[in-house]
Amino acid sequence: MRLAVHESGTGSRTALLVHGLMSDHRAWHRVSARLGELGYRVVAVDLAGHGRSPRSSRYSPQAWADDVVESVAPVLAGPPDLVMGHSLGGLVASLVAERLAPRAAVYVDPAFAFPGGPRGVALKALFALAPRPSRASLVRWNPKWDPADVEIELATLADWDKRTILGLANTRRLMPPERLVAPSLVVLAERSWLISDDVAARLAAQGMVVTRIPGTGHTVFRDEHHDFMTVVEGWLARVAPTVAER
Repeated sequence: MRLAVHESGTGSRTALLVHGLMSDHRAWHRVSARLGELGYRVVAVDLAGHGRSPRSSRYSPQAWADDVVESVAPVLAGPPDLVMGHSLGGLVASLVAERLAPRAAVYVDPAFAFPGGPRGVALKALFALAPRPSRASLVRWNPKWDPADVEIELATLADWDKRTILGLANTRRLMPPERLVAPSLVVLAERSWLISDDVAARLAAQGMVVTRIPGTGHTVFRDEHHDFMTVVEGWLARVAPTVAER
């Protein structure tokens, strides 16, 4: 499936951004702008069932990844310098990275695991049954968000196909990559509901750099944008220097 692909920036390096469930490329607006300042051309997709992309009759992490690879091929001259994904997009980005072999990968509170037991059942029920939140609810749940992000979230929720939840019904598919294809940074919420301390330790043992940003919830880059970019930029400067630093 050909997805909606949104480009910004004119740098000689390329960053591919993959959003999370219920969102679309607009969630990355401040991250995209900063990457552009650092010399990246940013390619951000709307996953199937989100934003301006088509709906699908069947959703799955692998299908989302297939769509991304197919859709960005015409705008990539070679492997991207950076692949970044949040939540579901982190899982999808890891599958994309296996095929595109980027120079670096950043996974933001990625869906590499899912809680088990009653907590996991409760979270599934919440996703499946809860109505789309109101503006007041978003503000109450996300007190650190910029007002622009609240408006963006309301717009992306209006465009979202709720059937995408079915693509995550089988939580056994939520797992980290089997092998690292590039230096990888995992940026976690202070109290991630997806990645426990045990899972974080396994990711670190696998060779990923794992860090938590204090004071953040699941949408780390919206809660503490400056701190998030400071971590990402510092890590990229070590493993994949930006154009300005070359």
